[in-house]
Amino acid sequence: MNKLNKQASLQWRITVAYLMLAITACVIFTVIAALAVEGIEDRLVDQRLKSVAAWASPRHFAGLPVEIPAGVIFYHGNAIPTSLRGLGPGVQEQTVDGVSLHLLVGRDAAGDFVVVDRESDYDKIELVVYSIVAAALIALLILSSILGRYVARRFVNPIATLAAAVMAKDSRTELPLLANKDEMGVLARAFSERTAELQQFLVRERFFTGDVSHELRTPLTIIIGAAEILVERTAGQPDLQAPAQRILRAATEATEFVTVLLLLARTPELIDAPETRLGPVIEAEMESGRQLCRDKPVSLELFLEGDPAVFCRRELLAAAIGNLIRNACQYTEKGSVIIRASGHSVTVEDTGPGIAQAVRDRLSDKAPVSALAGSAGSGIGLALVKRICEHLGATMQASDRPGGGMVFTIEFPSNLTKS
Repeated sequence: MNKLNKQASLQWRITVAYLMLAITACVIFTVIAALAVEGIEDRLVDQRLKSVAAWASPRHFAGLPVEIPAGVIFYHGNAIPTSLRGLGPGVQEQTVDGVSLHLLVGRDAAGDFVVVDRESDYDKIELVVYSIVAAALIALLILSSILGRYVARRFVNPIATLAAAVMAKDSRTELPLLANKDEMGVLARAFSERTAELQQFLVRERFFTGDVSHELRTPLTIIIGAAEILVERTAGQPDLQAPAQRILRAATEATEFVTVLLLLARTPELIDAPETRLGPVIEAEMESGRQLCRDKPVSLELFLEGDPAVFCRRELLAAAIGNLIRNACQYTEKGSVIIRASGHSVTVEDTGPGIAQAVRDRLSDKAPVSALAGSAGSGIGLALVKRICEHLGATMQASDRPGGGMVFTIEFPSNLTKS
């Protein structure tokens, strides 16, 4: 399977979604906790000061003793310390001599008063509460990240397993998750049914190609035999010899084409792959190319790198390379056709007019935007080359040649090349 970008993977997005949900919940919870803490402060401290003032003020006005709870001081009139005078009315916090005090400043019938809470531990309690909340939020984020990864793996792993099974080379392997009752089971069964249909179609196509090819071999054999007799009996009659040779050559090429179709109708594993030297195969195909170039100013050259060889049936190799050479020779009016071969690739370079866009679309498995015209035969030949390459596990690449023309390259996999 192709490697996925981490940020594009479904597992990563599920984990991030869990984490974002946790962050959102943490923000909401933090706001609620802050409002609750402030509300509690108002109830515990502010209301306490107001209650003390409501109880102490009338007793002080009546001259009765004022028994204040421990930690709370009630100042009235001139008894108010200088540092606490001039403050606005209401509950407030002030720092006096480095000490944080909760104050209630008010006025009764006898004058101003101040209630001071010196020993309030609410700030410490508030710090503890916020620390606990912060620790809980961090733990929630960590737990959400772990849970998100766990859920993502539980969700994505079956998909990855199913995808690996679908892409497996062995079509006989049964897909996993077929017995599942959930959506993954439905998806697995849909893939299984579709794969079975495609396999049946491929089998029917293979049998059809094989049957047709077998049926064609008998008449082609008869034509070749008759053409050989004609060539032999028309010796010395140039006007009859040339047509007889063309018939023999065309019938021979058709027989080779049928042989290639028969090989393509079989699975690659069932075809023997002897070591085939590229040099003799290319030189034999170049002879056909020279017949196409004999009346044109076109040179045909071969450059071999060592003595390259490929483990492949000669018929398939000759059909692939021969089609490239014949196409190049047929459509190149002047210039050169150059073949380069090494142990891992064969390149055919020409100075012709190039290929039509419709042919390019067919080679790239795209729907052609226009119908094949002009070089339709070239398109069919190249399509056969591509089919042979796919059958062998090789690749064919087509690119424009600088200055005009085309460059076709067949890249053989390492298991087909001679080390």
